[in-house]
Amino acid sequence: MVAGRYRAGETVHREEGRLLLRGEDTGTGREVLLVRSRPSAHPRADTPPRTAERVVRETARMEDACPGRIAHVLDVVEEYGGHGEYGGGAEGGGPLWTVLRPVEGVPLGELLGRGALSPARAAHIGLALLDVLRAAHRQGIVHGDLSPGQVFVGADGGVVLTGFGLLGSAPGRRVTAPEYASPEQAHGECAGTPSDLWSLGALLYAMTEGRPPFRDRGEAAATLRGVARLPLRPPSHAGPLAPAVTGLLRRDPQERVPEEAVRKSLTRLLRASPAADAHFGEGPAPAEELPGEGPRAGGGRPLRLAVLLGTALAVAACSLAVYATRGGSGGEGTVVSRSAPTASRPAAVVPGGAGETERTSSTAPSAPPASSTPSSPATTAAPSSSRPPVGAAERFARQHAPEGFSLDLPAGWHRVFEDRRTDGSYRVAFGAQGDPRTLLVTHSLRLEADPVADWAALEPALRRSYPGYRRLGAITPVTYRGLRGADMRWLARDGGVSTRTLGRGFLLDGRSGYSLRWTAPAAAFDQAVNRRALDRVLRTFRFPDG
Repeated sequence: MVAGRYRAGETVHREEGRLLLRGEDTGTGREVLLVRSRPSAHPRADTPPRTAERVVRETARMEDACPGRIAHVLDVVEEYGGHGEYGGGAEGGGPLWTVLRPVEGVPLGELLGRGALSPARAAHIGLALLDVLRAAHRQGIVHGDLSPGQVFVGADGGVVLTGFGLLGSAPGRRVTAPEYASPEQAHGECAGTPSDLWSLGALLYAMTEGRPPFRDRGEAAATLRGVARLPLRPPSHAGPLAPAVTGLLRRDPQERVPEEAVRKSLTRLLRASPAADAHFGEGPAPAEELPGEGPRAGGGRPLRLAVLLGTALAVAACSLAVYATRGGSGGEGTVVSRSAPTASRPAAVVPGGAGETERTSSTAPSAPPASSTPSSPATTAAPSSSRPPVGAAERFARQHAPEGFSLDLPAGWHRVFEDRRTDGSYRVAFGAQGDPRTLLVTHSLRLEADPVADWAALEPALRRSYPGYRRLGAITPVTYRGLRGADMRWLARDGGVSTRTLGRGFLLDGRSGYSLRWTAPAAAFDQAVNRRALDRVLRTFRFPDG
């Protein structure tokens, strides 16, 4: 228990000096996110109570400046004289606990743990971070402590940032990951605006290279000495992002590339990248409210498509382990797009003809896509009038994917997300504005021989990424078009929204195969219109030569 009130649960992310845990506020029964930070030495003018006050104050200011992009602080607790996992502070202080409202998205550190990102995806995340930093600097606030554990990446590529106020303006060593500290901080100087730009450069470097610019040497002091003295290893996988990265990682703070120049460079990269044009925009995609009688989340507000997509895509990104996620889980580059893949990419796929629909066990592991239309964060898209309410009769249209597969989908559906891997595996998601349901098609080349075991191997990732994850029943072996397969079903919760997913995975030959993952609001999953659509998808899915 933290402060006699917050019950710590499973680990979300761990990095040097920082631990993120799911938790529960026993006073209200609500889920929280607990962040345990190792305190630096507290100068006499910066006592722990002042640190807590500053965290609350600066976070509140940043929430006003960047709505939706700053994690909301519920409480800050200092463990005096603590000697837990991180040890006590310099003057007997213990760990500092920051209690946050749950954040939608995946810690950047978790994404980096699965391998490097494409330059386009890194640039999109970098732009989102730059927006927040620019707002902070205009307020006279310096973060000073950027690290992968402080950044949550949403399904649309937008970010939510934590950690404002932890470091303050007093000279001293970093609170968390020293490998992302600037040289001036490594020398014990005050953090300033240029320090944030260095740390942004270090994050961009890590996103494209799969490692920070200076390695963790086991002890913070040793790592900081490396940051202060060792030459920078030039990035080898940053591609067109390299000039911005190296410009930000200049040792002299006065020589670092200014914010506006970085913004122009990243924006230019995205506009020149066909893969980025469709998926990456100037800001996060707007939430789209359901028309008609769709299920409602807590407080009577209409269920948002973005919530469903965000939850599912976070899992898809986090679970590159089973049925087309497992196939690309190495440190290979990724291209994320909503545009069609190139014709040179190997076509992959599924047998044709009618097949079992297994209505009672039909539920696909969710990994829905990100919303497709970028817009300003302050803008909310109007509900689409072209989609019937969930429960109404609907028409279907044949979709022929460039990858070689085809299937019938509700009329108006289109590709809303695509993730291609260099080994030939991919994920393609379909959906429509105003419709909360989504379908993810994944193709993998590195599966196990047992489809049931593949789904079981995915469960830990689902549990980490889905608040309230709960599997429904056993993983069920099925025969799909004469092929060995398995169904897994589960419920999840995000922001009061309950979703249900059916995932059908099946093997083609050896270690290659597919999964079809259908996600819908739990309250509407068994409605006739949803069941008809799911059965139609399973019945009509075809892969090359199938």
